[in-house]
Amino acid sequence: MAEPTPRSRPLRLLIHTDGAARGNPGPAGAGAILRDAADRRVVAEVATFLGVRTNNYAEWTAVALALEEAVLLGAAHVDLRMDSELVARQITGRYRVKHPDLKPIHAQVMALLTRFSGYSVGHVPRELNKDADRLSNVAIDQLPG
Repeated sequence: MAEPTPRSRPLRLLIHTDGAARGNPGPAGAGAILRDAADRRVVAEVATFLGVRTNNYAEWTAVALALEEAVLLGAAHVDLRMDSELVARQITGRYRVKHPDLKPIHAQVMALLTRFSGYSVGHVPRELNKDADRLSNVAIDQLPG
């Protein structure tokens, strides 16, 4: 985990997240890339193996892990981008989270978002989310055996 650094301006992060499962459920991973929104410099990456999970669980976990990292980095504002239109719409409240396994992660994400002075959430096409996708697959490749 990264250490917060002293800054002359509040840190705003552009965060791309992705979750993947090979099979649904299947071996799953969460990936995220966190960039300084001002200069697009990569400040952190997340790649975490999740065990056997669903794709939606992996997508939600990627967001939660990225936000936890953003808090540790001292971000004031986060701009979340993901290729899961479902998760983006669930975060913004357009869609409800119905699955009982996802409700705790949704609550965690919503609580983490209150730690920032502001945030935005957006859906991006898969081709604009390649770095996060790569990291989610790196995480799956870390699976034991």
